[in-house]
Amino acid sequence: MVSAEPTFPTQKARAAIPLRLRVLVRRNETGLIALAIIIGAVAGLLVVAASGTAALLHEYLFGVGPQGHVSNLPVLLSLAHAAVPIAGGLLIGAIGFCIQRWRPRRPVDPIEANALQGGRMSLIDSFLISAQTVLSNGVGASVGLEAGYTQIGSGVASRIGTAFRLRRADLRTLVGCGSAGAIGAAFGAPLTGAFYAFELIIGTYTPFGLAPIVAASISGVLVTKILGIEESFIGQVSSSWQMREVDLVLLFALAIICACVGIAIMRAVTLIEALFKRSRIPVSLQPAIGGAVVGGLALISPQVLASGRGALFDLFHGGSPAIGMLLVIVLMKSAASAVSIGAGFRGGLFFASLFLGAMIGWAYAGFLTWIDPQLVSDPSVFGIVGMAALAVAIIGGPLTMTFLALETTGDFVLSLVMLGASTVVSVVVRRTFGYSFATWRLHLRGESIRSAQDIGWMRTLTVARLMRSDVRTARLDMTLADFREEFPLGSTQWAVILDKAGRYVGLVSVPDAHLADAGSGTAGLAPLLRCKGDVLVPQMNIKEAADLFERSENEALAVIEDRIGLRVVGILSESYVLRRYTEELDKARRDLAGENWLREG
Repeated sequence: MVSAEPTFPTQKARAAIPLRLRVLVRRNETGLIALAIIIGAVAGLLVVAASGTAALLHEYLFGVGPQGHVSNLPVLLSLAHAAVPIAGGLLIGAIGFCIQRWRPRRPVDPIEANALQGGRMSLIDSFLISAQTVLSNGVGASVGLEAGYTQIGSGVASRIGTAFRLRRADLRTLVGCGSAGAIGAAFGAPLTGAFYAFELIIGTYTPFGLAPIVAASISGVLVTKILGIEESFIGQVSSSWQMREVDLVLLFALAIICACVGIAIMRAVTLIEALFKRSRIPVSLQPAIGGAVVGGLALISPQVLASGRGALFDLFHGGSPAIGMLLVIVLMKSAASAVSIGAGFRGGLFFASLFLGAMIGWAYAGFLTWIDPQLVSDPSVFGIVGMAALAVAIIGGPLTMTFLALETTGDFVLSLVMLGASTVVSVVVRRTFGYSFATWRLHLRGESIRSAQDIGWMRTLTVARLMRSDVRTARLDMTLADFREEFPLGSTQWAVILDKAGRYVGLVSVPDAHLADAGSGTAGLAPLLRCKGDVLVPQMNIKEAADLFERSENEALAVIEDRIGLRVVGILSESYVLRRYTEELDKARRDLAGENWLREG
């Protein structure tokens, strides 16, 4: 797999930032918080610009009013509007083809950057991805803008952080700040933005990261409010709901349903991508095929278009359609989203999962009301729980969605129920599927990460960096007496044994050779050979090496560069691997706890 190599600021760019200012940010936690506030504000501005651009595209391409949304149109105003996703698909395909020729390396998203690259991202790639996401949403593809928001917010944060030459842990935190500011601004929900960063972008909650992450999220929200954008994504939903024992059972059952639906949607996206790859349709034309499917579905219901923001608002404030209609829209929206992403449109499933989950919750409430009207006291509660539950299944982040429910309704009791439902969904998805949508797509590309937790240091700490290259070798046909003479006690711990052709055959412990029966001096080395079939290669990382030591139960292993020729290039001991592994884990723990700041401050 070809991985992206993020660009770094040049010496000229670094010199543009005064040394005194860089030192202030690197050595003073207050400086990092101030930088996080600036990044949150920039992310908020970029979110407003991106959402405004998408809204303008909807207005001019679909005839939507200035304050309207394409997904709450009752019908398409003309048949020509159904062709907009097709034309947009052709444009997306052409742009993608040009970008691939210009920048062949695959760009990284914030999760991959924080997990493998220490927070390093390419700003150019981030702008390109965000622009493609806005265009995809603007032409009606059934994708959300949130992936573009977090990409550009995190990309800007990464570029600023590398310009300040921040430590690895601080840069990862700053990337989380960019995502927090973007999501907080997009939903008008600072707690949601903060915990989105912790759960999805950083991969863990850190007390040290709390202040900058929260500051960035609040900063992003304040920017949108200053610009006059104060409405939340579905408006404030008031509820007079009183929790009953039966409600817990029914809502937890809804959570399990949403978990199953989420897994099915993720599998469907994978299936459609595989079908497109197996087809003979050129990659640049595949988005147009997807656009034709979306346009055809939009003729039946425009609610499949874009992210579904307007349709979700109408669902909570305009009255719920019949159960049958809700289920039909769920199927069409799921198909449109899967086809849009599978065909090559840029975007994510964050908002689509919220919309789909809300419709599933309303349909579930309608079904329960049909069975017994006393079972459902407030259908909007089922809509909110379904909305958050499906988002947890697809996107992840149980605390993120719990706080989204709390900031949407202001109902503390409902947020506790939502926390329980989110936990149920997380357990079900983790035990039966194991991935969120973002990490599942990385898994399909050959990566093994399941979260944004930092394992990049583990990938870069390879056997080639750990091994000793000053290898002492001996011939297999050497007698034990000659071996003892050439390798006296204390000279080395291990000797690498080679055959006549110079190929590796095993290791011999020098102390064991000297402890052997004194009368066997004329014997060969074959009885003392160890590790005949277990070898390391320079490309292995430290975790793979530790796993091999555990399986083979050997104290040392030879490093082979050429498995065919069995050419030895080094030797590595288990004790050294474990010591370095422990040191790196301890360093990561200190970074999470902020102990490095305390020492340097």
